[in-house]
Amino acid sequence: MKPDLARAAVAVEQTTGAQGRTAPDADGSSHPARWWHAIEDGRIQCDLCPRDCRLHEGQRGLCFVRQRRGDAMVLTTYGRSSGFCIDPIEKKPLNHFYPGSNVLSFGTAGCNLACKFCQNWDISKSREMDRLMDQAGPEAIARAARERGSASVAFTYNDPVIFAEYAMDTADACHAVGVKTVAVTAGYIHDAPRREFFDRMDAANVDLKGFTDDFYFKLTGARLAPVLDTLQYVAHETDCWLELTTLLIPGHNDSESELRAMTRWVADHLGLDVPLHFTAFHPDYRMEEVAPTPASTLSLARRVAMENGLRHVYTGNVHDREGGTTVCTGCGAPLIVRDWHAILDYALTEDGACRHCATPVAGRFGRYQPSFGRRRIPVRIALD
Repeated sequence: MKPDLARAAVAVEQTTGAQGRTAPDADGSSHPARWWHAIEDGRIQCDLCPRDCRLHEGQRGLCFVRQRRGDAMVLTTYGRSSGFCIDPIEKKPLNHFYPGSNVLSFGTAGCNLACKFCQNWDISKSREMDRLMDQAGPEAIARAARERGSASVAFTYNDPVIFAEYAMDTADACHAVGVKTVAVTAGYIHDAPRREFFDRMDAANVDLKGFTDDFYFKLTGARLAPVLDTLQYVAHETDCWLELTTLLIPGHNDSESELRAMTRWVADHLGLDVPLHFTAFHPDYRMEEVAPTPASTLSLARRVAMENGLRHVYTGNVHDREGGTTVCTGCGAPLIVRDWHAILDYALTEDGACRHCATPVAGRFGRYQPSFGRRRIPVRIALD
């Protein structure tokens, strides 16, 4: 079933067995889900995200992975992944969170947005059993990250909000062995789970997909306001390091007026030091007719953001050394020179200050090791 975006908030899918009971997953896996309540008409309502999906027996929310079974909700993807890889942290993208380090990355399946331009649609739009071939519990993931020298574990590829229980348990296991955690998310989440989720994250890259509610509704099936609430919460009420990404789609969210409004809001509500990444769109999923983002649009967006006072503005999905370089806000010296995900030069002290003038750089830094580079290494993790 492909729900109409205009009705996405109530779209569900029902899967039942021969006797009318919910059919179990092929491997029998499920995990008690949190953030739901019973409503008067006999359905249960998911309280994880603003979709507020209301479910009869056997039905799944729009995300596809949160399902009613009996009088409760379960997460059907707990402990199962679409695959594990070791990536450069810059790929998330995070430019101010232990630059040059590597991160053990994984996702599950499903998504609570319905983006027509999804660049990971084969994972986020899949029925979970089509993709979830690897199994690993939280402790196994934490051990694998530590044994492979990964500074952090990233919940990515699809949105970790929808597998929050799995991500949070994994974050606890990671912290127990000294590994940090990263969420790559659209930030579409209610207040109560938002607080618990981001309390366990050391860094987050949040997709700010556009800056009009019309864009969000028509192209993602969501709303803008909850995302802005998430951004302000993470920036001002947590210790989680925050960076933003906006994929610029020609003719949809790349007008100069929208870019000015968005970057002015970021400056006024999040602060001047929050890094902002403008990334290039390539035709995919249900927007194959849209042309790729021209380099001139990325340059315009970066210039507009800097004119509004943002200090760390980057371009992505392109080779652009200037747009990838971190510059000292004190003396103007290049501090971290990048080409795509590769670091070519590094001039920060261990505590994150300019080696030339000692001006501190916003972010999370440590002892710099030779850059992990552009490598992407698939990893298999043994079951607990």
